[in-house]
Amino acid sequence: MKLRYTILYVENVETTLSFYERSFGLTRAMLHESGDYGELDTGSTKLAFSSASLMTQLGRNPGKPDVNNPVFEIAFETDDVEASLQAALKQGATLIQEVRNEPWGQTTAYVGDPNGFLIEICSPVAS
Repeated sequence: MKLRYTILYVENVETTLSFYERSFGLTRAMLHESGDYGELDTGSTKLAFSSASLMTQLGRNPGKPDVNNPVFEIAFETDDVEASLQAALKQGATLIQEVRNEPWGQTTAYVGDPNGFLIEICSPVAS
Protein backbone atom coordinates (compact mmCIF):
# COMPACT_ATOMS: atom_id res chain seq x y z
CA MET A 1 0.00 0.00 0.00
CA LYS A 2 1.15 3.57 -0.64
CA LEU A 3 -0.14 7.01 0.22
CA ARG A 4 -1.61 8.20 -3.09
CA TYR A 5 -2.85 11.69 -2.19
CA THR A 6 -4.01 13.99 0.55
CA ILE A 7 -7.14 16.00 -0.21
CA LEU A 8 -7.78 19.36 1.43
CA TYR A 9 -11.26 20.89 1.26
CA VAL A 10 -11.22 24.48 0.00
CA GLU A 11 -13.67 27.08 -1.24
CA ASN A 12 -11.95 27.62 -4.60
CA VAL A 13 -9.79 24.87 -6.09
CA GLU A 14 -8.41 26.94 -9.01
CA THR A 15 -7.32 29.80 -6.74
CA THR A 16 -5.74 27.37 -4.31
CA LEU A 17 -3.80 25.54 -7.03
CA SER A 18 -2.53 28.87 -8.36
CA PHE A 19 -1.41 29.95 -4.88
CA TYR A 20 0.61 26.76 -4.34
CA GLU A 21 2.11 26.94 -7.83
CA ARG A 22 3.25 30.55 -7.36
CA SER A 23 4.27 30.24 -3.71
CA PHE A 24 6.07 26.89 -3.69
CA GLY A 25 6.87 26.19 -7.34
CA LEU A 26 4.64 23.10 -7.48
CA THR A 27 3.35 21.81 -10.80
CA ARG A 28 -0.33 21.34 -11.49
CA ALA A 29 -1.07 17.71 -12.27
CA MET A 30 -4.72 18.31 -13.16
CA LEU A 31 -7.83 20.39 -12.62
CA HIS A 32 -11.16 18.68 -13.32
CA GLU A 33 -13.32 20.52 -15.84
CA SER A 34 -15.91 21.15 -13.09
CA GLY A 35 -13.32 23.10 -11.11
CA ASP A 36 -14.22 21.08 -8.02
CA TYR A 37 -11.09 18.91 -7.87
CA GLY A 38 -7.42 19.39 -8.67
CA GLU A 39 -4.01 17.93 -7.89
CA LEU A 40 -0.46 19.21 -7.58
CA ASP A 41 2.52 17.04 -8.40
CA THR A 42 4.71 16.82 -5.29
CA GLY A 43 6.60 13.65 -6.14
CA SER A 44 5.19 10.22 -5.40
CA THR A 45 2.22 11.61 -3.46
CA LYS A 46 -0.21 14.20 -4.83
CA LEU A 47 -1.45 17.19 -2.86
CA ALA A 48 -5.09 17.43 -3.91
CA PHE A 49 -7.91 19.89 -3.32
CA SER A 50 -11.66 19.41 -3.47
CA SER A 51 -14.26 22.11 -3.20
CA ALA A 52 -16.14 22.24 0.08
CA SER A 53 -19.37 22.53 -1.90
CA LEU A 54 -18.71 19.21 -3.68
CA MET A 55 -17.99 17.51 -0.35
CA THR A 56 -21.27 18.90 1.02
CA GLN A 57 -23.11 17.52 -2.03
CA LEU A 58 -21.50 14.13 -1.33
CA GLY A 59 -22.89 14.12 2.21
CA ARG A 60 -19.79 15.22 4.08
CA ASN A 61 -19.66 18.20 6.38
CA PRO A 62 -16.19 19.72 5.96
CA GLY A 63 -14.93 21.88 8.80
CA LYS A 64 -13.07 25.15 8.39
CA PRO A 65 -9.29 25.04 8.80
CA ASP A 66 -7.87 27.31 11.50
CA VAL A 67 -4.19 28.19 11.33
CA ASN A 68 -4.27 29.11 15.04
CA ASN A 69 -5.74 25.74 16.06
CA PRO A 70 -4.42 23.34 13.41
CA VAL A 71 -5.03 19.62 13.47
CA PHE A 72 -2.23 18.97 10.96
CA GLU A 73 0.34 20.78 8.85
CA ILE A 74 1.74 20.52 5.34
CA ALA A 75 5.55 20.53 5.24
CA PHE A 76 7.61 21.58 2.23
CA GLU A 77 11.33 20.84 2.38
CA THR A 78 13.77 23.24 0.73
CA ASP A 79 17.42 24.21 0.88
CA ASP A 80 16.50 27.91 1.18
CA VAL A 81 13.83 28.42 3.84
CA GLU A 82 14.15 32.21 3.85
CA ALA A 83 13.67 32.57 0.07
CA SER A 84 10.74 30.14 0.12
CA LEU A 85 9.15 32.00 3.02
CA GLN A 86 9.45 35.32 1.19
CA ALA A 87 7.96 33.83 -1.99
CA ALA A 88 4.96 32.50 -0.06
CA LEU A 89 4.43 35.82 1.74
CA LYS A 90 4.59 37.68 -1.58
CA GLN A 91 1.75 35.48 -2.87
CA GLY A 92 -0.50 36.18 0.10
CA ALA A 93 0.49 33.65 2.75
CA THR A 94 0.13 34.78 6.36
CA LEU A 95 3.27 34.76 8.49
CA ILE A 96 2.96 32.46 11.50
CA GLN A 97 6.64 31.99 12.45
CA GLU A 98 9.76 33.67 11.09
CA VAL A 99 12.74 31.55 10.05
CA ARG A 100 14.18 29.78 13.09
CA ASN A 101 17.04 27.34 13.64
CA GLU A 102 15.72 24.40 15.63
CA PRO A 103 17.77 22.45 18.21
CA TRP A 104 17.45 19.24 16.18
CA GLY A 105 19.39 20.78 13.28
CA GLN A 106 16.58 21.95 11.04
CA THR A 107 15.58 25.43 9.90
CA THR A 108 11.83 26.10 9.93
CA ALA A 109 9.29 28.81 9.19
CA TYR A 110 5.49 28.65 9.19
CA VAL A 111 2.81 30.34 7.12
CA GLY A 112 -0.92 30.05 6.72
CA ASP A 113 -2.35 29.59 3.24
CA PRO A 114 -5.37 31.66 2.11
CA ASN A 115 -7.68 28.81 3.21
CA GLY A 116 -6.31 28.71 6.77
CA PHE A 117 -4.10 25.63 6.44
CA LEU A 118 -0.79 25.62 8.35
CA ILE A 119 2.32 25.16 6.19
CA GLU A 120 5.80 24.42 7.46
CA ILE A 121 8.70 25.47 5.24
CA CYS A 122 11.75 23.54 6.38
CA SER A 123 15.26 22.48 5.55
CA PRO A 124 16.32 18.86 5.61
CA VAL A 125 17.17 17.70 9.14
CA ALA A 126 20.93 17.87 9.65
CA SER A 127 22.43 14.45 10.23
